[in-house]
Formats: sequence, structure tokens, C-alpha cells
Amino acid sequence: MKPSRFLTVAAIALLLAGCSSNKESNVIGKPEVTVADGRFTPEVMWQLGKMTETALSPDGTTLAYVLTYYDMPANKGNADIYLLPSDGKGDARRLTATNASEFSIVWLDDNTILFCRGTQILSVDVTSGRERVIAENERGYEGFKLSPDASKILYISTVPVNRPDHLAPLFKDLDKTTGRINEDLAYRHWDCWVDEIPHIFLADFDGRELSNITDLLNGQPYECPMRPWGGVEQFNFSPDGALIAYTCRAKTGYDYAHSTNSDIYVYDTRDASVRNISEGIMGYDQNPVFSHDGTMIAWESMERDGYESDKLRLMVLNLENNELCDLTEQFDYGVSSIAWSDDDSQLLAVVMYRGTQQIFAFDRVAHHVRQVTAGKHDINGFELRSDDIYANQVSMSYPQEIYHYSLAATNGEGQKISAVNDDVLSQVRMGRTEERWIETVDGQQMLVWLIYPYDYDSTRTYPALLFCEGGPQSMVGQFWSTRWNFQVMSGAGYFVIAPNRRGCPGFGTQWCEEISKDYGGLCMQDYMRATDAIADAMPQIDKERIGACGASFGGYSVYWLAGHNHDVKGYSDGRRFKTLLAHNGMFNFEQQYLETEEMWFENWELGGPYWDRNNPVVKNSYAQSPHLFVDKWNTPICVVHSEFDFRIVASQGMAAYNAAQMMHLKSRYLYFPDETHWVLRPQNSLLWHRNFIDWFDQTLKQ
Repeated sequence: MKPSRFLTVAAIALLLAGCSSNKESNVIGKPEVTVADGRFTPEVMWQLGKMTETALSPDGTTLAYVLTYYDMPANKGNADIYLLPSDGKGDARRLTATNASEFSIVWLDDNTILFCRGTQILSVDVTSGRERVIAENERGYEGFKLSPDASKILYISTVPVNRPDHLAPLFKDLDKTTGRINEDLAYRHWDCWVDEIPHIFLADFDGRELSNITDLLNGQPYECPMRPWGGVEQFNFSPDGALIAYTCRAKTGYDYAHSTNSDIYVYDTRDASVRNISEGIMGYDQNPVFSHDGTMIAWESMERDGYESDKLRLMVLNLENNELCDLTEQFDYGVSSIAWSDDDSQLLAVVMYRGTQQIFAFDRVAHHVRQVTAGKHDINGFELRSDDIYANQVSMSYPQEIYHYSLAATNGEGQKISAVNDDVLSQVRMGRTEERWIETVDGQQMLVWLIYPYDYDSTRTYPALLFCEGGPQSMVGQFWSTRWNFQVMSGAGYFVIAPNRRGCPGFGTQWCEEISKDYGGLCMQDYMRATDAIADAMPQIDKERIGACGASFGGYSVYWLAGHNHDVKGYSDGRRFKTLLAHNGMFNFEQQYLETEEMWFENWELGGPYWDRNNPVVKNSYAQSPHLFVDKWNTPICVVHSEFDFRIVASQGMAAYNAAQMMHLKSRYLYFPDETHWVLRPQNSLLWHRNFIDWFDQTLKQ
């Protein structure tokens, strides 16, 4: 990166003269919330604080975390840093209060935190609150890590993707043109045009400023970390700071769009040499972590190229003798968020396990596996310090809070440390959540979460909603979301039936893989069986008032169910579902194959391109495209889609809505011109939720 993009500390001091305090007026903060009737609504949900990253101080006494509150009229949120005693004995203290959000918090020492804000990296004194700018970068920062001795910083920024030389003359004197010319396949990804890619940069750090900045990829046209999910977890320093392990998928264009083969590279800061330590492993390799003694690296690894939902194995490489070991070889579940114990004898990881996310410990020598945490929750990440585990934990009934666990525990219960939203949630009567196991059509056992309506009365009957999970390989765990929130549905007066159908991880490899290339098979039977079994077992569910909803693969599921919703036994008019809502779902598989941007996904999940007509797998897959069954649609349907969803483009939703209109069905189309695969802007989200409730109230309650 060009040195001119960085300002000296002296220059920044002149620009910010008189701005030594981090306190500003009129910043978004914690609102005063009164829940009059105990009902959890979308409006209440958006007034909760959203905790994200957490970091423990070097002495272990203080937890720092980032907390976002939202201003609905302003249609924006603001994130600030808060401090909390790690023993939970004391109130949280707000450290920053600015109009720009803080993120990527890293402790420099027990009294200093480094963080990002806008285009800067700053430090803040946790006692006085005084800030100082460390570096400025016109392209901004996406996060950073500090070397163990604090002498170096690794940060993420972007580099532009330049036009090929032969195209540049076409744009001469056209500085206002919005046209794009592409000649490769990887020109857009998930929610953005590929005009820039992330790289990691190494810089010397003297405690005051950065110097000697080096692009570790040396101008190569590859992503590091990988889009769209990768962040600072995809690279790490060795304990002595001499080595850097990082994740990279060294592919562009056609190859990038057709492969998931990433690798772990080790960069030596002493001579700038680079070594690929996962060469020959053909799937995703990511998130390397050095052992404390520096002799080993552990990482998450998938075996097969082109399969994004392959089991994430826990691989350990001995750097001294190059011995590679899979600690999950006899363990039928995937891992994430790896951490070494202090003595390097164990590795901890988050595991999707039977409808929850728990921490498991893997003995490196004996290969014994132990479940450390238990309970009806999802742990989304954690920090391990000696015997103490500080976990970021959610459930269907509460957003993220920090919980403490002991490394020595087996199936341990956590101690709640933070209390970000207790004052609001204490006013809410959440719907009860139950774990139900039902028998599938082929005799398997399937976990179905059942969420009861707000203020449930066993003498009444209620409408119900079948929730169809996306992914397709995603678990219906104890998640909390401002997009699909089961307590909002409960607060609106609905039972929610949420099955972990075929394809959901957390129930073994075979269960997860029984969906690929069979989208109209057992996974759809699982949805219909779950609906029937729960409705039959619960007389409080009105079988004539059941709807279905879902997004992405769940949206596809809704479209598929719409075409298979007739002559169903046990329902008065032969329709299992009386109304439907599909968000960003696949409607036409042939259209989808040529419109999406990750071609490896369609090749794996559908078996290949639709023109490979002699391939029986392909024929079976494309025969399950929902658009082929529109003539059998008989149910009101609401379609939601967003313009900047490049996974499943907006024409899919428009086609489905037009089909419903031409079938003269009650239908509605909610379109967001500025959203992605998700709906993230506060007012758009509130409209989404109000539309969701209004649609089902109109079609199930009136």
C-alpha cells in the first residue's frame, strides 16, 4: 500500500487539535424502554443492545465489549466500547461515546485498548478515556491483530481491482460513466461488485505509530481474508511473532467461482518466505491458530473441493516433523472457533451439537473428546484464559450476553456475567421453547423446536407457522436474530414449528449430506412430517390455520411446498398450509444456475449445469424446481426479495410473484432496492417484520 495513504501522528494531531476527548453530544445510546403488556414486538427487539466482539484484559480482570444501539428515526446504529469486571461483580461502564462506531478491540496492556473507528486505528486509556490516533488509512481498516510482544500489527484493508490494460482506453475521458466491463466470472460476490479485495498488511508498531508497512500478499490478486465471511480469525502470529499463518484461496475468475479450495500459508517475517502447509487438502482450510509453544498449528479443514458444508475437521500440524493429525477423525461433528489450552494438551472448539452450539475439548494426545458446556443455548465464540472460559452466548429467548465456564467442567452450566438487556427482557413474557423429537417418514428421529405463543392459554387454539431453515446446510439452533426472530412470531400470537430437517448439521455427517442433489426429497418430507406430527400432538394448534415461511433455501422450500399443497389427508380442504411467505428464495433452478456467482455451490448441490441432460442426478435435481409446479399453486403467498442479493438475484422473487398474480392468487411483493441476502437497515427491518405479521394476520387470523 502506498505510504501516502498514511498520515503521521503529528499531522493527525494538527487535524484533530483540541479533540482529545472521546465524548460527543447527541450520540446514540441506551434508550429508555417500557414494555406495557409484556409482548415482544419488532419495535421492542430493535431497542435492545446488540453485543458483538469481546476481549479480556491481559490481567484477566476486565472484559471489553462492543455494544450497538439503534436510532430508528435516524435509521442507523452506533457501536461503542464498554468495560465490565470479569467476575460479574460490578456494573458495566461505557468507555466511548462518539457518533462513529468503534470495532476490532484489542488490549495493548491492562490500561490501554486499541480499536478501529472510521479510517483510523486509535488507542484509548481505559482510566481517563483519552484517545490517540495510531494510524490513518484512506481505504479504512476491517480489523487487526497485535503480535504477542506488541511490536507488530497485522491489519486488514483493501486493494483495488484494476481494469485490464486493454480495457482502460475505453474509459478515457469518461469519468462520469457508471458502466462496467467484465471478462471473467468472478465480477460480483454475495452483495457487492468486486472492485476491491481484502489483503493483510504487516506493520512495525512502537506503541505510538505504524511503520514499515508490507502487503503480505505482495500485490497478488487473491483475497485474504476470504469474502464474504472472513475476518481477523483467518490469520494469527506465532508466539514469538516470527511467523504469520493466514488463510487464502489463491484463485481468481473462473477458478475462484468454481472452487472452495483454500489453504493455510505461513509467512516468515525474517526472510519474507511463504509456505503452503495444507497443500493437497482440497476443501476449505481456514482459521489457523499456533500452539503456545509455537511448535504446532491447528486449523479448520474441509476434505472436498466445491462443498461448502463439508465437515469442518480439527487438523493439527507439527511444524517440527510435519506430522498432520485429524483430531475429529472419530468425531461426527464439525468444529469452529479453535483455542489451545495453556499447556497445549487440549484444543477447545465450538461444535454444532443436536440443536445447540456447545464448547468441546479435544485431548491432543489421547484423542479423547469431552463436552465442556451444556444447556439450551448457542455459544457463538469464546475466549480461553487459563481455566476460565468467557463465552458469547445466545438463545431463542435472549440476545448475546457473556457467560463464564470452567475448562475443567463436563457438561457444565455457565454463570451469566453481563446484563446488557436484562432491564428490558424482565418486562417481556417470552414464549416457551420446547425440544420435541419426532419420527420421520423413513424411521429416523428429528429434533423440532416448538415455540409457544406469547401468553399461551392451553384452553385456546392458535395459528402456527412452519419455519423453513436456509443454508441449506444450517442448523436450527438456539439462535437470536433481528431477521428471523421466533419470539417476535410468538409475540404476534403464533406457535412456531422449527424442524432440523435433513441437511442440518449437528446431527451427524449422514444426516447433513442427505439433502445435496435431492432438494425435493427427504428434506421436504421432513417439513411436512414435522408439521403434521406437531399439529396432531398439540390440540392447541388450529390445523386449519397453519402457514409456512423461510429464506434462501427456506424460500425455495416455501415455493416447493406451494406446489405440493393439495390432497393432503387430515386437512379439511386438502391444504396443509393456508398461506406462505418466501424471502430471497430460489424459484427457477435453470435461471438460478446462470444467475448466481458461486458456481461451485450449484455444481455440488444440483449436480451440475442443467444442460447436462443425460446425467440422472442433474435431471432429478432440476425436476424439483418450484417453477415447474406453479399450475398447482392454491395458496396466498407473500414474496420478499432484495436487489443486492447476488446469491439469489431479485428476478427470482419477481418471477415467483408474477406467477402467483397470473394464477389469480392473493399475493404480495415486498422489494428492497438497497438490501442484500439479508435485511439489515433498521427501518427496512421494521417494515419487513410489520409486513410479516400483517401478512400472516390477514391470511391466518381473519
